[in-house]
Amino acid sequence: MTRCDLCFHRCILEEGQKGVCRARSCKDGVIKCDNYGLITSAALDPIEKKPLRHFWPGKTILSLGSYGCNLRCPFCQNSDISMTDGTGMRLFHAEPKQIARKAWELASQGNIGVAYTYNEPTVGYEFVLDCAKVVRESGMKNVLVTNGSLLKNPLEKLLPCIDAMNVDLKGFCGDYYRWLGGDLETVKEFICTSVKAGCHVEVTTLIVPGKNDSEDEICKLSSWLACLDPQIPLHLSRFFPRYHYQKTEATPVATVYRLAEVARRSLRYVYEGNC
Repeated sequence: MTRCDLCFHRCILEEGQKGVCRARSCKDGVIKCDNYGLITSAALDPIEKKPLRHFWPGKTILSLGSYGCNLRCPFCQNSDISMTDGTGMRLFHAEPKQIARKAWELASQGNIGVAYTYNEPTVGYEFVLDCAKVVRESGMKNVLVTNGSLLKNPLEKLLPCIDAMNVDLKGFCGDYYRWLGGDLETVKEFICTSVKAGCHVEVTTLIVPGKNDSEDEICKLSSWLACLDPQIPLHLSRFFPRYHYQKTEATPVATVYRLAEVARRSLRYVYEGNC
């Protein structure tokens, strides 16, 4: 058996077995990235869609997704690619140099680089790292849109190539994170390490009715971020029913705006999303 040391799950896998993320497996006694170079989604997006509001506003970015995720959010908005092992999907293969070349070709359309997004990109860590190195060498930017579940050692190897990131800080309660199949302390360490490294960090919290929508929780979350840097942009997004969580109503718009005011007691930049 072999242990994967990429995320907090630290899956111990037998030969041929896949990890929780469904994108990594044990082959010949070594953990392999099964989704290396396999793209499920590609688009030239506004940088604000990541969301990033304070990083090259008005520009676009080549956005790529693969498959797999190491969380199990019942309301996942991209479950068709994140909650699968890629079987039966339409995939196309791309090498890092091809990605960098395509990014350059799109520069005339305002493209600044490559964003690793849509599914959880860090489960395809090796591909993201290889791409990021080539994209950086070509003089373009790398953006990571992530749930922040990557452990500190692999994060520190990746950070020198990442220019900006948006991290999903899904709430500020350990029980809530466990319900999502995640670990709050790992995400906090991820954010802390990234901020201290000088990476541009923005944070998103999806406000789910009855789960993380109390003023007390948002107060604690925003206060903690402010201790790192009160200028970290926080995006509070409105929840809509998705995936296995269809019976809960969408978050009231008034709730998002009310919680944004709470967060502004600690943070300078707070944005309401999906309203």
